[in-house]
Amino acid sequence: MEIRGHHLSIPVLQGGMGVGVSLGGLAGAVAACGGMGTISTADAGYQEPDFPTDPAGANLRALRREIGRAKELARGAGMVAVNAMVATRQFADAVRTAVAAGVDAVVCGAGLPLELPALTQGKTAIAPIVSSPRAARLLLKTWDRKYQTTADFLVLEGSRAGGHLGFGEEALKEGTCPSLEDLLPGVLAETAPYAEKYGHPIPVFPAGGIWSGADMARLTRLGAAGVQMATRFIATWECDASQGYKDVLLEAREEDLAIIHSPVGMPGRAVRTPLIRRLEAGERLEPQWCAQCMQGCRPSEIPFCITHALIQAVKGNREEGLFFSGASVGLLDRMCSVRELMEELTREWRALA
Repeated sequence: MEIRGHHLSIPVLQGGMGVGVSLGGLAGAVAACGGMGTISTADAGYQEPDFPTDPAGANLRALRREIGRAKELARGAGMVAVNAMVATRQFADAVRTAVAAGVDAVVCGAGLPLELPALTQGKTAIAPIVSSPRAARLLLKTWDRKYQTTADFLVLEGSRAGGHLGFGEEALKEGTCPSLEDLLPGVLAETAPYAEKYGHPIPVFPAGGIWSGADMARLTRLGAAGVQMATRFIATWECDASQGYKDVLLEAREEDLAIIHSPVGMPGRAVRTPLIRRLEAGERLEPQWCAQCMQGCRPSEIPFCITHALIQAVKGNREEGLFFSGASVGLLDRMCSVRELMEELTREWRALA
């Protein structure tokens, strides 16, 4: 599969996971196997010595370094992407920094990246994360009319994904959200006229709860180009999170998951750890420090600081950490290498496709 001059020998995208769960180590390993590895731009510099005093500078410096590290590991194979959250204050700076560092693709979620083409200036592949045909229609129509361009690919994120979700909180809790199989035909229909107009395919990669090559085969038979997976990559040796983080997910079962209301303003799926139980009990955990990470965040009003909680999670702090996870986490039962995982997925997919 070709995307803007880059070859994916395996149509698997590794979803971006922040803070610090998917940096250059994981992204580079996935790309080296022929897939698309994705670095999360969210507080990428959390380990930098000056992060407490200059989080913005630390994040951009670390982002440049992690992209370089991933590209070096990939050795020209696959693609190295970044995932940038529209809701973050550093969204535009992170995208510009990634493009200048030579990233192969910019994937955007947690909001509609209506101005993304202006930030990338045609220098890299661009893709929105959408959760409905309506969102795909709005993005593609805006980019076409305002910038005379279109997406290089789309990620269709369903309701079984981990992290922030583009569905209503009640529908998520009640299990009434449409399935990927329900959403995919509509999104494919929205991409078709723009693929024809701009003379290149716009592959769609479903995401959310996808686990196996059998899942890949089922979705590619329906017209998907491949899939995006995230949670399963956490239990790889190359994942940039601590082993303590990985152990929390290895021990979790689907019944241990909760739908929370994030300070980002969106619902999210996470493991029900002591932090989640305190929040469910109505406790407010007042932020002790502010990294100025989210647009519109009011530290005096939010129930907890998501930056602090995600950093504590990636370090393996079970008491204070927020451990995002997809709905298939209960199937996660062993550590393996990225190459072992990619080979297993490819073998299963090709046998059933």
